[in-house]
Amino acid sequence: MSDFWDTKIEFLKGMGAQRASLLNKELNIFYYRDLIEYYPFRHEDRTRVYAVAELEADMPVVQVRGQITTWETVGEGTKKRLVARFTDGSAAMELLWFKGIQWQMKNLAFGIDYLVFGKPQFFNGKFSIVHPEIEPIASLEVQTGFLQPVYNMTELMKIKFVSSKILGKMVKSLLDICEPHLIENLPAYILQKHKLIPRAQAVQNIHFPASPALLKSAKDRLKFEELFFLQLRILKKQRNQKKDFQGHVFSKSGLLTDFYNNHLPFELTGAQKRVVKEVFKDMTTGKQMNRLIQGDVGSGKTMVAFLAMLIAISNDTQVCMVAPTEILAEQHFEGLKVFTDKMGLTIDLLTGSTTNRNRRIMHERLMNGNLKILIGTHAIFEDKVQFENLGLCVIDEQHRFGVAQRSKLWQKNTIPPHILVMTATPIPRTLAMTVYGDLDVSVIDEMPAGRKPIITAHRYESHRLRVFGFIAEEVKKGRQVYMVYPLIEESEKLAYKNLMEGHESVSRAFPNLHLSVMHGQMSSVDKDFEMQRFKRGETNIMVATTVIEVGVNVPNASVMVIENAERFGLSQLHQLRGRVGRGAEQSYCILMTDYKLSQDSVVRLDTMVKTNNGFEIAEIDLKLRGPGDLMGTQQSGILDLLLADLVKDGDLLQLARETAGEVLDQDTNLELDINAPIRDWVTTHQKNENFWSRIS
Repeated sequence: MSDFWDTKIEFLKGMGAQRASLLNKELNIFYYRDLIEYYPFRHEDRTRVYAVAELEADMPVVQVRGQITTWETVGEGTKKRLVARFTDGSAAMELLWFKGIQWQMKNLAFGIDYLVFGKPQFFNGKFSIVHPEIEPIASLEVQTGFLQPVYNMTELMKIKFVSSKILGKMVKSLLDICEPHLIENLPAYILQKHKLIPRAQAVQNIHFPASPALLKSAKDRLKFEELFFLQLRILKKQRNQKKDFQGHVFSKSGLLTDFYNNHLPFELTGAQKRVVKEVFKDMTTGKQMNRLIQGDVGSGKTMVAFLAMLIAISNDTQVCMVAPTEILAEQHFEGLKVFTDKMGLTIDLLTGSTTNRNRRIMHERLMNGNLKILIGTHAIFEDKVQFENLGLCVIDEQHRFGVAQRSKLWQKNTIPPHILVMTATPIPRTLAMTVYGDLDVSVIDEMPAGRKPIITAHRYESHRLRVFGFIAEEVKKGRQVYMVYPLIEESEKLAYKNLMEGHESVSRAFPNLHLSVMHGQMSSVDKDFEMQRFKRGETNIMVATTVIEVGVNVPNASVMVIENAERFGLSQLHQLRGRVGRGAEQSYCILMTDYKLSQDSVVRLDTMVKTNNGFEIAEIDLKLRGPGDLMGTQQSGILDLLLADLVKDGDLLQLARETAGEVLDQDTNLELDINAPIRDWVTTHQKNENFWSRIS
């Protein structure tokens, strides 16, 4: 059966080698399966024929029926056009062609009823349609009264006279012969439970719907199918991981209790307590933990990670924590050392800057079990870094590390260590279910008590003197300031403030203050030097690009000014804002822009002013940018959905995930006859790399 779908499109009736080659190059359509899955992006309502007298200028598209009474060519050169007078008895209008004039003239005739379709325009007291679709009524294969599919086409295809309508005819030819090969892949009980139409009916109606209701049913059915098989694969992988990978059983929690009773610096939030319970439960099952902790900047993820470390160490194992940069690794090390010193636990730091002598000592202490906690960067992944008994790996900002790197941590112990992943990038629920679907997800959605929300304001260029005055006041109070710019050097094309120009204007405005400068073209050593000066309070203002975006903690910095804030994405603005508000003082974020703003920019800036909630911001960002942009190219393969939209179809995704979970609960290996359609589909498509490569 699958051989049919692997047939090359040139063998389709009416296609021909030339058109097939064009579809290959322009649309990546090579086989029958590609053509049937090239879905229309909208449908035009051909269910009504208007009288010419009924036309109005604001109508998007219309269909009229009548005859051509005269035609002539008008104008010269590029302005030459074919003008035909068209009437249906109620009134007259013009049909205009600027291209393909000779071909069109050969095909026009008097005394024939034509069906004309296009966008009506009103000019000089009369209606016209430019480059209409026109076809003799007698030659129409399908009579009026249907929804016409509209397919995305490229410019080259239009030049070669392969229109959406012609592609539709190719699809129709395929639909005429493919019904026996449209195998049902969902069991009858799922179709009945969720009121889904059969697959063959859905494929027919996604292209040529018999009614608007059937078009909706077809979309719902095919979207559900797409999301169901995606979630089935993710959940199967998750369950196999738990089944196949044995994990340490951590039943003791003495150090955790000691820390709670004697050293905890503040009361945990309800969200932190909930996540610690989820982590502890994972660690007692005997299966390898793979848990993602999502939480805004400052929500207390690191404290939860440290409590997990104490559970691991209570059970005579060691712990490592990997951060993407040296600055972040040092920050984690310094923050945790305060607690480990009080509790008599050993901790060390391994980065690219660690000397060979210190590395040798560290390796020895890791191998004999004397070193309990190792914090570091990519250096931890090196093969020579070996542990006596590694029980837990904490990975900060996991999207910075590749799968191959993370897997190296698993191989550093006979029993794979538990994995705890942290991210300060809030991910909308629908994305988390897909991108991180094989991880158990915990959310810290509560900020520690007493932390003051950052006050965010949007200011225009005309307010600059007031903003500089405010900065001067904050510096007088002993605070520090970030000023972030979108570009490093001046660009002829982009008239946005750049870092160098910004540094000059800030220097002129504050001649008595000390400035730091940091950008991506500096060496790691220079960046680290500037950051450390700022952290120590030797400079008052840090003029930087977005390199200060992730993780750096300067509690004394209370003001973040973002220049040309309209140039930044919503999640990036939120991440930048999170650099302040780390101390006890009130912090501020000022978004500077020009007056000319796009609608999306206005939404982004308003969102930043209204809320500090990262999850609300992530949901709005998803709607503005779409899932592919939000997750970056690294995750785009997962999100290559043909029909389903993770923004609009969140409820359907949830339903598909629940259904996939129910199927696997009752029939883990898809062995029951009732699930044969699912099993057969999965077996067939396991061979199709494109299908499975969506999951990584």
